[in-house]
Amino acid sequence: MLRKPVKIQSASLKADVADDGDDGNGSGVEKPKKKTPLAPSSSTQAFKVNLGGLLFLVLLYVPLVWIARRSMYQKHVTPLPASASLHLFSQERAMAHILQLAGNIRDRQQSTRGLHQAFEYVESQLRNLQSKASSRELRVEIDESFANGSFNMVFLGHSISNTYQNHRNLAVRVSALEAQEGEAAVLVNGHLDAPLGSPGAGDCASCVATMLEVLRYIVDTNWIPPSPIVFLFNGAEELFLLGAHGFITTHKWRNSLGAVINIESTGATGPDLVVQSGPGTWPSRVYAQSAVYPMANTAAQDVFPLIPGDTDYRVFSQDFGDIPGLDILFILDGYVYHTGYDRPEKVGRESLQARGENLISLLQAFTSAPQLRNSTDRASNPEPVEIRPIFFDLFGQWMVIYSQKVAVGLHLLPLGVVLLIPNYAPKGIHSTVSKRIRLVLVGLVVQALGCILAIIFPLFIAILRLSVSSTAMTWFAHPWIAYAMFVPASLAGLLFPRAIWYGYIKSSNKWEQKELNWASHWGGVALNALVSAAWTLLGVGSGYLNFFWALFMMPALSLFQVLQRVSGKEDSVLSMLGYVLPGMFPAAYMCYYMGICIQFVTEKMGMSGTFPLPYAFYVADGILAIVVGYFVSLAVGPILPILGNWLAKPPAIRFLLYLSIASAAISSQFFPYSAAAPKRVIMSHSFKTSGTSQVLKSSYDFATIDPNPMEFVWKNVPALPPVLRINASSKGVSKSDHHVCLPIYPISRLLTFATEVPLDLSLQDMKKLSFPLPHLQIIETEQGDEKKAAVGSGSRRIHLEINLGSLDHIWSTVMNITGPLASWSFAGEKLPKTESVPGGPPSYISRLSGNSLGGRWQFWLEAYSLEPLRIELVVLDQQLDEETQRIIDLFPSWVAVVAGTSYLSTYFV
Repeated sequence: MLRKPVKIQSASLKADVADDGDDGNGSGVEKPKKKTPLAPSSSTQAFKVNLGGLLFLVLLYVPLVWIARRSMYQKHVTPLPASASLHLFSQERAMAHILQLAGNIRDRQQSTRGLHQAFEYVESQLRNLQSKASSRELRVEIDESFANGSFNMVFLGHSISNTYQNHRNLAVRVSALEAQEGEAAVLVNGHLDAPLGSPGAGDCASCVATMLEVLRYIVDTNWIPPSPIVFLFNGAEELFLLGAHGFITTHKWRNSLGAVINIESTGATGPDLVVQSGPGTWPSRVYAQSAVYPMANTAAQDVFPLIPGDTDYRVFSQDFGDIPGLDILFILDGYVYHTGYDRPEKVGRESLQARGENLISLLQAFTSAPQLRNSTDRASNPEPVEIRPIFFDLFGQWMVIYSQKVAVGLHLLPLGVVLLIPNYAPKGIHSTVSKRIRLVLVGLVVQALGCILAIIFPLFIAILRLSVSSTAMTWFAHPWIAYAMFVPASLAGLLFPRAIWYGYIKSSNKWEQKELNWASHWGGVALNALVSAAWTLLGVGSGYLNFFWALFMMPALSLFQVLQRVSGKEDSVLSMLGYVLPGMFPAAYMCYYMGICIQFVTEKMGMSGTFPLPYAFYVADGILAIVVGYFVSLAVGPILPILGNWLAKPPAIRFLLYLSIASAAISSQFFPYSAAAPKRVIMSHSFKTSGTSQVLKSSYDFATIDPNPMEFVWKNVPALPPVLRINASSKGVSKSDHHVCLPIYPISRLLTFATEVPLDLSLQDMKKLSFPLPHLQIIETEQGDEKKAAVGSGSRRIHLEINLGSLDHIWSTVMNITGPLASWSFAGEKLPKTESVPGGPPSYISRLSGNSLGGRWQFWLEAYSLEPLRIELVVLDQQLDEETQRIIDLFPSWVAVVAGTSYLSTYFV
């Protein structure tokens, strides 16, 4: 038998053959192929790749941030001059009213001459428009009223009772000549009064000016509204919504109201955001269809109830009426909100123009809406309760709205796709269905951990900086430094679990690159799909944010793979660009939404309020770090599953953390305040009295409303401590009495009470006081068998009178009543829930405001036992003496001081 010659193979060739499936002994038995591990790279090459990836990310997001910022401040809106056609809304004509109300007229607070002048100015404008309309087919009715009322309310989570007299309102009804008196009307509400110590240009002269220019437009264009429109210029919003309450409970037009558009301001510029809508869904639908520059989203309406504050909208649509409507606010440049810097020049021209054009368009739509019905029709034929639809604007230029039913189907669709994905094995992924499910779950967990660490890492940076610094909020006047501190740390948190995952896979050689990409991509999509579905099923309006990402990123992996083959490289710039390209729309929208939210939170941290020590110092920085981390995870996280191939490496993470730490160190060198972003200080010249003419004690009391205490001010304003005769650290000086701020209760619960500076009262000082001083006196006490039977043994009714003395600039009068109170003459004889002022027992808070008859308030209290009632009476007067004004003038421009004169007295009855 012939034998074939044996061919001797080299060792290297044997290895090749063995790798091709031979067992190395020439058996020809095929062995399973080994997985190709992820190719390692040198540290230098890796660092270059990481820097390249970071640069790619920066270049990707810079134009998106620029677009978002333009949209935030409405630079796409063209402000019109005073010379514009009378058939158009002109911000310059509206600005003329703002200049008059917040510039030429000083002080529009309750009890001031300025508020009277403001009403006279508005009424003169209305009379002129009424005269012009008289020759046309348009009826303009002007009604001035003075409201009285009393009611209990919960404000900022605290129960108080409000009683008021003679608060002035000015209402205008515009209608066709043939319109009937009770015909369903649209109410436009804006308040004319200003906050304490503020010119109130944005809040809310801008609202009044918009209403006047819209009224001018209606008259000059001779537009006959299909349904009447009522414009309410209410005079007491800043006193806890009293003007709106007086109108909706007593005015002759109240029952005709079928819709309300409340315009307000928590800043001086836009976007002019819809922050509340309803009851019912039709107001938001009408807005979506008609707004020229739409600015509304359901996510904002989820968040607004968490913000400490409220508007007249709650009175009309929730507390004392069921009027469907919209609550629309300027929300940016909140630095100047309720400060002396809220001046006309701060009002955004583009925002004012957008607000005016929107209001005209909304009125045209609302007055034509078939759902517009007066209170009688709504009561007899109530609309079925609908779940709020999902709506959002796109960069302030387009609007999207769809029902909750559509949202459920739409927002759950990506989750359905994700659940089906493991059943289809893509090319290169050879595994069982159960393994592919595990791959997706691993990718989801890695993405979720990254989102959590994206919040924890910046929070850690904030705490680290504060632990070695004596100053909080160093980013307050320089928001960019907050981005520099927190954004890199948040990115590092996003990448950290991905880097650990990649490192493990490299060391174990268990996965191929295709498996890694597939699991990472679909895990990221799955997370957004799951969150979107969860929010939607829970009725939270922000589910569309995650839906965007889940929907748009689905085709990203396929596009990435196509461009991989085109470029011939694993991770080329072209293929990476292909992966992120589908996510450009959601990324751009997240930058817009994120920019508004972060800027809003940054500005509002100047009013972050008090918290228990030692946490108080960390609160503002911690909140901003969490907010930035959350939005970075939302804006950047969904494109990292594949982009992480470049970025999720230790060198990149270290670089990002070093950048955050360096920014935090630099931040500590910044001064947190400026004239454009001032620190808020509350100052009271306080007098503790024992009655009509005796002053027991006098002091200056200070409080602040952010984490940096008054000691920070003394330290940085060296001229003040010597004048006040205190040292810079305020050691040895007692804390201010919280009762001096009872007139603004429960806002006073947000204050950090600081230094009390005792004053020696000389005879000359006493002569400067106005006598008699505010005091309380008993008129009569009733006791009898009938009362005892009704209320209980030992019960009594005490008739009392508050005499406000010689004061004539009173903001508010407050009583803190402690003891066995059974009833009183306020609020329909209904007591509010008890309140506990810090350091005191449970009590009842009653606020009195307005011009009472002869400067006197008469009322009765009923006690269920003979135990004395303790009454602390506090009167806040806006008049300041020369010495107090001189001290205020010593504060630098970076401090916004709100000051008043408080008179405190205590009685047992």
